[in-house]
Amino acid sequence: MKPENFSFNGEFSAPQASARRLNTLKIRRKRWLAVHLYLGLSAGLLLAVVGLTGGILVFYLEMQEILNPELSVVSLPAVEQRHLRSLDDIVAAAETAKPPSSYFFKVYYPRKADIAYKFLYFVREQNPPAKGDGYYIFVDPYTARVQGLQLWHPTDQYWGRPLVSFIMQLHWCLLLGKTGGTIVGILGAFSIISVLTGLIVWWPLTGKFRQALTFKANAGPVRFNFDLHKTAGFYFSIALLPVLFSGIYMTLPERVDVLVKPFSTMTRPNAYSGIPEMIDSAPPKAGQQTISLAQVETIVQQSYPAGRLWMLNAPKDRTDVFRVMKRDVDELSRFVGYREIAVDQYSGEILKVYDSGTGSNADVFYDWQWPLHSGHAFGWPGRILVLLAGLACPVLYITGVIRWLQKRHAKQAIKLRG
Repeated sequence: MKPENFSFNGEFSAPQASARRLNTLKIRRKRWLAVHLYLGLSAGLLLAVVGLTGGILVFYLEMQEILNPELSVVSLPAVEQRHLRSLDDIVAAAETAKPPSSYFFKVYYPRKADIAYKFLYFVREQNPPAKGDGYYIFVDPYTARVQGLQLWHPTDQYWGRPLVSFIMQLHWCLLLGKTGGTIVGILGAFSIISVLTGLIVWWPLTGKFRQALTFKANAGPVRFNFDLHKTAGFYFSIALLPVLFSGIYMTLPERVDVLVKPFSTMTRPNAYSGIPEMIDSAPPKAGQQTISLAQVETIVQQSYPAGRLWMLNAPKDRTDVFRVMKRDVDELSRFVGYREIAVDQYSGEILKVYDSGTGSNADVFYDWQWPLHSGHAFGWPGRILVLLAGLACPVLYITGVIRWLQKRHAKQAIKLRG
């Protein structure tokens, strides 16, 4: 009579082969668990900070308006009197309030009827005490009255700035400048590995997916912590992976370019713009002056009326161009639909237009990165999902550390009993 689970030709039967395969998979998962553990313990705290601040920043515009309503929010006139002042009047008002030795950098258009224009000015480098400081000036669009001035970006200083600005810097660079930005990008790469190894460790080798996707009923605190870690890790990995990758792209775009360029040509110049930096205005004729912002606005609106005005960047020097961005352009993708327009600062000629979601595969791929990172690609549901994914980062770190300590204490208890 042949032994159980053993065939006549010396091979293991199906149940025994299955058991051996399961054992092999458990050994392999144990190795991945070690990788996941060490990444979590070494980078988890920083990921928790970056994730939490990133989740909060999904609603940074709303936060600014809630925290500083006296600057951002305006009183709406009666409907019959609700007429916007010309952009030239609004610019003139901002100019009266600008800090000494500062220059106009860009203006953000109101996103709603009761929101002020927001002008960004930077102090010139020739002014040593405050060189490079960035100020916001808020102007009422109906009265052209300056509502206030806010020091938004003090150079090389992180304390004493507005809360939302502080959170932005903490998220982008951990308050460490460009070096911190590089660290955050590298951290993002490690975090992707951590998420992927977490999914490998989560995968139920016995096929009990329902158990792996739910909480055990009436479980004690140890099991609850374990279930919270694995379920949160699984569900939020769907949002975390694209958010982490897009974060790497925005902090280390040149490194990501190296990976993407072999597969597709690319015309999009960088992570923040669709129009190349080297586009210049034609040399001015004798006595020719830069056109006004109101003229730029009129030119753009007449040529490309679709969408809403979002941002207007001033030329950086006498050879640069105006750059106007419009959002919610219906004729483009409703997920990543924005249009960027370069205008000659002297003649008003439109020199180049970039439509998001068009161009090469690499261009389209890159156009998705900011909308995915911020959640704006899918409207309010997308923003809420990114917020929850950001909040999940400290939850995963804390529950992971607790799980590690629980297992460590359990091993120590076994040693003491032995």
